[in-house]
Amino acid sequence: MTAGSGSYPDAPYPMAVDRRVRRVPGVGTGPLSGRIDLSGPQGAQLRTAIAAVHRICPEFSPVQLLRRSGRSVLLVGTTGRATAVAKCLVDHSPAWKERFQHEIAVYRSFVRNRPPVRVPRLVAADPAGGVLVIERMPGRAAALQRHPVQAPPRADVRAALAAVCRLGQWQPPQGTFGRPLDYGTQMSRYYELGLLTDRDMGDLQKLLHGITQSAGRRGVLQFCHGDALLSNMLLSPAGPVLVDWEHAGLYLPGYDLATLWTVLGDAPLARRQISQLAQLAGPASRDAFLVNLMLVLTREIRTYEMAVQRTLAEPAVQQPGPGQPVAVSFAEEQRLLLRRLHDDCQLARRAVRAAVGTR
Repeated sequence: MTAGSGSYPDAPYPMAVDRRVRRVPGVGTGPLSGRIDLSGPQGAQLRTAIAAVHRICPEFSPVQLLRRSGRSVLLVGTTGRATAVAKCLVDHSPAWKERFQHEIAVYRSFVRNRPPVRVPRLVAADPAGGVLVIERMPGRAAALQRHPVQAPPRADVRAALAAVCRLGQWQPPQGTFGRPLDYGTQMSRYYELGLLTDRDMGDLQKLLHGITQSAGRRGVLQFCHGDALLSNMLLSPAGPVLVDWEHAGLYLPGYDLATLWTVLGDAPLARRQISQLAQLAGPASRDAFLVNLMLVLTREIRTYEMAVQRTLAEPAVQQPGPGQPVAVSFAEEQRLLLRRLHDDCQLARRAVRAAVGTR
């Protein structure tokens, strides 16, 4: 997939770090252009995808290939007078199939339990076949990259924060969105990878214990988007639209705020505002935000470390040639971002230790 491409990215990592690829329009409305090339081996893949869409949505008429990756194909087309987006799973490995099926389940749940934010309407879905068709929503992507290289306009950040806060206050029926994130398992995984120290584990466990003691596990959980990037938000006069719900579920409060804080490294004022929002509900809310922040930052560091290794291993970097300057520049861009993420993690680590000291 393209890095944070448009407004309906296939996954947040690892390929979302590649900024060299030109972006294509997101799922927001706009003029449809281009054609679908059905020739050759790639054309055969598209024909298979279109046939799968037609089995559940016969009126879908494909107009444009929005994106193709090793995991999915994204098509824009019409369904009568309306415009729709069809996402077809290509990689049917258990992990990706499970994630895709979860996304379909979330959209189906939204039919019965409407969230307090705008979301695309479900048109058709086939969990077994790996096909999802949703309406094409109006608006422009709030960002074209996972980590915007420039601070977004303040109005865009305010709109994103307002949507995330509204979503966090929503209380869907219990059991609607499956099991909550297993924080213990996530922390242990990062510890085994050497991304968290013994001190980190002890501090985070103390904060988790204090959070659950103050409210009880189920009482403190909050429904979150799970990948609340600006690139997953469409901005329109009618309000923000949130897309890409494959990570949606129950988290400790502030997970979406922690995600936004992480990717807004070039917007210190926005970060300050997010930190203030995270502390409004008291110490437990602050501690939950800090636990989320440490996990999100650790995940990003892991992702970008792997990305830098892949980039340096590319022939364009190792061998002289026309493509070398671009690849080397991209590798340097990744390294700079990785350095900033490490600095952010140190900042979050100090905040965690200060919070533990107040308990």
